[in-house]
Amino acid sequence: MALTYKQEFIRFMVDNGVLRFGEFTLKSGRKAPYFINTGNYKTGKQLAKLGEYYAACIENNGLEAETLVGPAYKGIPLSVATAIALASGYNKELNYCFDRKEIKDHGEGGLFVGKQLQDGEKVIIIEDVMTSGKALREILPKLAAAATVDIVGMIISVDRNEKALDSEKSAVRQAKEEYGVDVYSVVTMNDIIEAIEQGVIEGKEHLPAMYEYRAQYGAKE
Repeated sequence: MALTYKQEFIRFMVDNGVLRFGEFTLKSGRKAPYFINTGNYKTGKQLAKLGEYYAACIENNGLEAETLVGPAYKGIPLSVATAIALASGYNKELNYCFDRKEIKDHGEGGLFVGKQLQDGEKVIIIEDVMTSGKALREILPKLAAAATVDIVGMIISVDRNEKALDSEKSAVRQAKEEYGVDVYSVVTMNDIIEAIEQGVIEGKEHLPAMYEYRAQYGAKE
Protein backbone atom coordinates (compact mmCIF):
# COMPACT_ATOMS: atom_id res chain seq x y z
CA MET A 1 0.00 0.00 0.00
CA ALA A 2 1.10 3.56 -0.60
CA LEU A 3 2.18 5.21 2.62
CA THR A 4 1.35 8.76 3.64
CA TYR A 5 4.24 11.10 4.39
CA LYS A 6 3.43 10.67 8.10
CA GLN A 7 3.68 6.89 7.87
CA GLU A 8 6.89 7.16 5.84
CA PHE A 9 8.36 9.45 8.48
CA ILE A 10 7.53 7.06 11.30
CA ARG A 11 9.17 4.20 9.41
CA PHE A 12 12.12 6.50 8.66
CA MET A 13 12.56 7.21 12.40
CA VAL A 14 12.48 3.50 13.24
CA ASP A 15 14.90 2.56 10.45
CA ASN A 16 17.39 5.17 11.66
CA GLY A 17 17.18 4.26 15.33
CA VAL A 18 15.51 7.54 16.25
CA LEU A 19 12.24 5.96 17.41
CA ARG A 20 12.66 3.01 19.75
CA PHE A 21 10.31 0.99 21.94
CA GLY A 22 10.91 -0.53 25.36
CA GLU A 23 11.09 1.08 28.78
CA PHE A 24 12.79 4.45 29.08
CA THR A 25 13.10 6.95 31.91
CA LEU A 26 12.52 10.43 30.52
CA LYS A 27 14.05 13.63 31.81
CA SER A 28 10.69 14.32 33.46
CA GLY A 29 11.06 11.12 35.46
CA ARG A 30 8.20 9.42 33.65
CA LYS A 31 8.62 5.82 32.50
CA ALA A 32 7.80 5.79 28.81
CA PRO A 33 7.32 2.82 26.45
CA TYR A 34 8.97 4.68 23.57
CA PHE A 35 11.85 7.08 23.11
CA ILE A 36 12.81 9.56 20.40
CA ASN A 37 16.50 10.33 20.05
CA THR A 38 16.99 12.95 17.34
CA GLY A 39 20.73 12.79 18.02
CA ASN A 40 20.81 9.72 15.78
CA TYR A 41 20.29 11.94 12.74
CA LYS A 42 23.83 12.54 11.61
CA THR A 43 24.20 12.06 7.85
CA GLY A 44 23.53 14.21 4.83
CA LYS A 45 21.04 11.68 3.46
CA GLN A 46 19.08 11.70 6.71
CA LEU A 47 19.04 15.50 6.80
CA ALA A 48 17.82 15.68 3.21
CA LYS A 49 14.91 13.34 4.01
CA LEU A 50 14.08 15.31 7.15
CA GLY A 51 13.79 18.44 5.05
CA GLU A 52 11.35 16.65 2.75
CA TYR A 53 9.11 15.65 5.66
CA TYR A 54 9.13 19.15 7.11
CA ALA A 55 8.32 20.59 3.70
CA ALA A 56 5.44 18.11 3.32
CA CYS A 57 4.09 19.18 6.71
CA ILE A 58 4.19 22.84 5.66
CA GLU A 59 2.41 22.05 2.40
CA ASN A 60 -0.11 19.71 4.00
CA ASN A 61 -1.15 22.43 6.44
CA GLY A 62 -1.34 25.10 3.74
CA LEU A 63 1.20 27.39 5.37
CA GLU A 64 2.53 30.28 3.31
CA ALA A 65 5.59 32.22 4.40
CA GLU A 66 8.58 34.12 3.10
CA THR A 67 11.26 32.98 5.54
CA LEU A 68 12.14 29.95 7.62
CA VAL A 69 13.70 30.68 11.02
CA GLY A 70 15.90 27.99 12.58
CA PRO A 71 16.63 28.63 16.26
CA ALA A 72 20.24 27.79 17.13
CA TYR A 73 21.46 25.20 17.22
CA LYS A 74 19.25 22.27 16.21
CA GLY A 75 16.96 24.41 14.10
CA ILE A 76 19.79 25.62 11.86
CA PRO A 77 20.32 22.50 9.67
CA LEU A 78 16.59 21.75 9.74
CA SER A 79 15.66 25.17 8.35
CA VAL A 80 18.28 24.86 5.61
CA ALA A 81 17.16 21.35 4.66
CA THR A 82 13.51 22.42 4.63
CA ALA A 83 14.24 25.44 2.42
CA ILE A 84 16.04 23.17 -0.05
CA ALA A 85 13.18 20.64 0.00
CA LEU A 86 10.59 23.35 -0.63
CA ALA A 87 12.61 24.65 -3.57
CA SER A 88 13.29 21.26 -5.16
CA GLY A 89 10.01 19.53 -4.33
CA TYR A 90 7.47 22.35 -4.54
CA ASN A 91 9.23 25.04 -6.56
CA LYS A 92 8.91 27.45 -3.64
CA GLU A 93 11.80 29.80 -3.00
CA LEU A 94 11.88 30.73 0.68
CA ASN A 95 14.54 32.60 2.60
CA TYR A 96 16.05 31.19 5.76
CA CYS A 97 17.85 32.64 8.75
CA PHE A 98 19.03 31.61 12.18
CA ASP A 99 19.93 33.46 15.35
CA ARG A 100 23.33 34.05 16.83
CA LYS A 101 23.82 33.20 20.47
CA GLU A 102 25.33 36.66 20.92
CA ILE A 103 24.81 39.85 18.91
CA LYS A 104 27.68 40.50 16.52
CA ASP A 105 28.93 44.07 16.90
CA HIS A 106 31.36 44.07 13.96
CA GLY A 107 31.23 43.29 10.26
CA GLU A 108 27.64 43.12 9.09
CA GLY A 109 26.52 42.91 12.73
CA GLY A 110 23.04 41.84 13.77
CA LEU A 111 21.44 39.02 15.66
CA PHE A 112 20.45 36.84 12.69
CA VAL A 113 22.50 35.15 10.00
CA GLY A 114 20.89 34.86 6.58
CA LYS A 115 17.79 36.81 5.67
CA GLN A 116 17.53 40.07 7.58
CA LEU A 117 13.96 40.21 8.82
CA GLN A 118 11.59 43.06 8.03
CA ASP A 119 8.33 44.28 9.51
CA GLY A 120 5.35 42.29 8.28
CA GLU A 121 7.45 39.39 7.00
CA LYS A 122 5.73 36.02 7.26
CA VAL A 123 7.96 33.47 8.98
CA ILE A 124 7.81 29.82 10.01
CA ILE A 125 9.92 28.61 12.92
CA ILE A 126 11.61 25.23 12.36
CA GLU A 127 12.56 23.06 15.35
CA ASP A 128 13.13 19.38 16.11
CA VAL A 129 10.90 18.65 19.09
CA MET A 130 8.96 20.58 21.71
CA THR A 131 9.04 19.42 25.31
CA SER A 132 8.74 22.54 27.44
CA GLY A 133 8.56 25.28 24.81
CA LYS A 134 11.97 26.63 25.80
CA ALA A 135 13.19 27.15 22.23
CA LEU A 136 10.07 29.13 21.37
CA ARG A 137 10.36 31.30 24.48
CA GLU A 138 13.97 32.09 23.59
CA ILE A 139 13.47 32.89 19.91
CA LEU A 140 10.39 35.11 20.24
CA PRO A 141 12.14 38.10 21.90
CA LYS A 142 14.95 37.85 19.35
CA LEU A 143 12.46 37.99 16.51
CA ALA A 144 10.70 40.94 18.15
CA ALA A 145 14.01 42.77 18.50
CA ALA A 146 14.77 42.26 14.81
CA ALA A 147 11.38 43.18 13.30
CA THR A 148 7.65 42.92 13.79
CA VAL A 149 7.23 39.67 11.92
CA ASP A 150 4.09 37.60 11.33
CA ILE A 151 4.71 34.12 12.76
CA VAL A 152 2.66 31.79 10.58
CA GLY A 153 3.51 28.75 12.69
CA MET A 154 6.17 26.51 14.15
CA ILE A 155 7.04 23.06 12.74
CA ILE A 156 8.36 20.22 14.91
CA SER A 157 9.00 16.59 14.07
CA VAL A 158 6.99 14.86 16.82
CA ASP A 159 4.23 16.02 19.16
CA ARG A 160 4.14 13.59 22.08
CA ASN A 161 0.55 14.66 22.85
CA GLU A 162 1.74 14.65 26.45
CA LYS A 163 0.66 16.90 29.30
CA ALA A 164 3.25 19.03 31.04
CA LEU A 165 4.40 18.30 34.58
CA ASP A 166 2.43 21.24 35.94
CA SER A 167 -0.54 21.25 33.58
CA GLU A 168 -3.12 19.05 31.89
CA LYS A 169 -2.22 20.76 28.61
CA SER A 170 0.52 19.85 26.18
CA ALA A 171 3.46 22.11 25.36
CA VAL A 172 1.90 22.63 21.93
CA ARG A 173 -1.38 23.81 23.43
CA GLN A 174 0.43 26.06 25.91
CA ALA A 175 2.43 27.63 23.08
CA LYS A 176 -0.79 28.61 21.37
CA GLU A 177 -2.40 29.98 24.52
CA GLU A 178 0.66 31.79 25.88
CA TYR A 179 2.28 33.05 22.71
CA GLY A 180 -0.38 32.80 20.04
CA VAL A 181 1.83 30.51 17.94
CA ASP A 182 0.31 27.52 16.15
CA VAL A 183 2.60 24.49 16.36
CA TYR A 184 2.37 21.82 13.66
CA SER A 185 4.09 18.44 13.92
CA VAL A 186 5.06 16.03 11.18
CA VAL A 187 3.61 13.25 13.38
CA THR A 188 2.11 12.77 16.83
CA MET A 189 2.18 9.98 19.38
CA ASN A 190 -1.29 9.01 18.17
CA ASP A 191 0.10 8.66 14.62
CA ILE A 192 2.82 6.36 15.96
CA ILE A 193 0.25 4.19 17.74
CA GLU A 194 -1.85 4.00 14.58
CA ALA A 195 1.23 3.03 12.55
CA ILE A 196 1.80 0.07 14.86
CA GLU A 197 -1.89 -0.90 14.74
CA GLN A 198 -1.89 -0.79 10.92
CA GLY A 199 1.35 -2.74 10.57
CA VAL A 200 3.30 0.16 9.06
CA ILE A 201 6.00 -0.61 11.64
CA GLU A 202 6.49 -3.60 13.91
CA GLY A 203 5.83 -3.46 17.63
CA LYS A 204 2.29 -4.63 18.37
CA GLU A 205 3.61 -6.13 21.60
CA HIS A 206 4.22 -2.59 22.80
CA LEU A 207 0.66 -1.38 22.16
CA PRO A 208 -0.69 -2.17 25.67
CA ALA A 209 2.08 -0.07 27.23
CA MET A 210 1.51 2.71 24.69
CA TYR A 211 -2.22 2.76 25.45
CA GLU A 212 -1.56 2.83 29.18
CA TYR A 213 0.96 5.65 28.88
CA ARG A 214 -1.40 7.70 26.73
CA ALA A 215 -4.23 7.19 29.21
CA GLN A 216 -2.02 8.31 32.10
CA TYR A 217 -0.08 11.18 30.54
CA GLY A 218 -2.00 12.16 27.41
CA ALA A 219 -2.77 15.87 27.27
CA LYS A 220 -6.30 17.16 27.39
CA GLU A 221 -6.95 19.35 24.35
